[in-house]
Amino acid sequence: MRSKQETVEQLLDFPTGHPYAKWTGTHWRLVEIADSGVPVPTSRLDDAVEVELAWLIPGLEPSGVLRVAGLARRHGSIEGNAVYALSKLGYADDSRTAQLVGALLDWQWPDGGWNCDRHRDARRSSFHESAIPALGLATYAAVTGDSASYRAAERTAALLLEHRLFRSTATGEPIHPSWPVLHYPSYWHYDILVGLRLLAAVDRLGDPRASDALDVLEHAHHGDGRFSGRRWSSSRQPAAVDWGRGGENVLLNEFATRILTAAGRPTAP
Repeated sequence: MRSKQETVEQLLDFPTGHPYAKWTGTHWRLVEIADSGVPVPTSRLDDAVEVELAWLIPGLEPSGVLRVAGLARRHGSIEGNAVYALSKLGYADDSRTAQLVGALLDWQWPDGGWNCDRHRDARRSSFHESAIPALGLATYAAVTGDSASYRAAERTAALLLEHRLFRSTATGEPIHPSWPVLHYPSYWHYDILVGLRLLAAVDRLGDPRASDALDVLEHAHHGDGRFSGRRWSSSRQPAAVDWGRGGENVLLNEFATRILTAAGRPTAP
């Protein structure tokens, strides 16, 4: 198994082509580098960040933002992942990061999330498009002290907590079978690990409505420091790097361990 540093070196070999190319493009690589916690000089990231921002910033023009019934219909996870990575990697004070943040704040729906659904009757946010933007905003707020971003992230956390992070309010059953399953990298997908990372970022892990998701996370622990998990990549859409399969997934285990520790449920050594 490669070390985190070696894996990050692989990620730093940014490809040509569209930054959103699944799952190997610059967009995804920046997020994984940010997730790793491995310090990387901005001199090694500047070119990739320019590619990312050159793609995203023109799309913020109001004329290019579809609004239906007064609500912006956007894949907020795209700008959310960018804000997260830029904030973690040393670009929070770039004016273009602030532009992305301002757009996310403008696009947030009344219930606290975001949605790309173009149908007029769509009135509820998508968890896939909401948890990641909120995590990006919370991360930006942690670096800059921006209170508007933090409040927006809190609103999304409240939306997730309304559903105990993965349950239908009508039936109590999981909204989707993949939501109680841990994955890393998450890319644009929602699951309880992403939701709990958001709650940790806004200090809401102690909310009683988070206990169901924490129970699931605890149950996924093998007792040897590892957690059960899956991946979204495939032979058709391969990952940029291999963080490890199942219980060997380095970052999945790190995030899960940190969450349980922060929630007062530390795992055995």
